[in-house]
Amino acid sequence: QVQLEESGGGLAQAGATLRLSCTTSGRTSNNFVMGWFRQAPGKEREFVAAMRWNGATTRVSDSVKGRFTISRDSAKPTQYLHINNLEPEDTAVYYCAASYGLIWSSMAQSRQYNYWGQGTQVTVSS
Repeated sequence: QVQLEESGGGLAQAGATLRLSCTTSGRTSNNFVMGWFRQAPGKEREFVAAMRWNGATTRVSDSVKGRFTISRDSAKPTQYLHINNLEPEDTAVYYCAASYGLIWSSMAQSRQYNYWGQGTQVTVSS
């Protein structure tokens, strides 16, 4: 069993930088895929970024590319979502997700993920 816990959300001003963390507990392996999704009020859950557990492959959604990066601390069971130059449109609940053996070409599909965190709220003021 895998558990995910997000942290680092909060209220920030437009233009600021934020780092979200997702701590994993339980069994992981190199075929473990970690993802970040977000859901704004009244909108569908949106893919943001994903990476393989070993960090060898990453992908960031075109909608946030250049401002968002995903990384992992190899010494800790923690992955990060770095958000630069926050925009009010980034306001959403951000979710960490994970799955074993997920086919990389489908990593943007939320239904492919078996494990989810509880989410962390990010609110950006203009």
